[in-house]
Amino acid sequence: MICAIYKSNKKLGAYLYIKTRDDFSQIPKELLTLFGRPHFSMLLNLSKKDKLANADINQVRKALQENGYYLQLPPLPEQILAKIKTQNTKMMMQK
Repeated sequence: MICAIYKSNKKLGAYLYIKTRDDFSQIPKELLTLFGRPHFSMLLNLSKKDKLANADINQVRKALQENGYYLQLPPLPEQILAKIKTQNTKMMMQK
């Protein structure tokens, strides 16, 4: 499954995954208004990936199949802090 990824010009860290490049027909108008002008970022073959950096790949696949799009929002500060703590704990245990 190949998808196109676009970044938002209004929301820092927000990305929109869609099935077909430049086909925004399945995206609600309200979402596009909030998202702003989509700037193409890349094509990604989800079939060849096991995981994504900031999204659950299974949720992305499911949303693309069911809705035709997936919206990735930036992590909340609490989520970032928890990730840093986990990484620090792993590093300390390796020493």
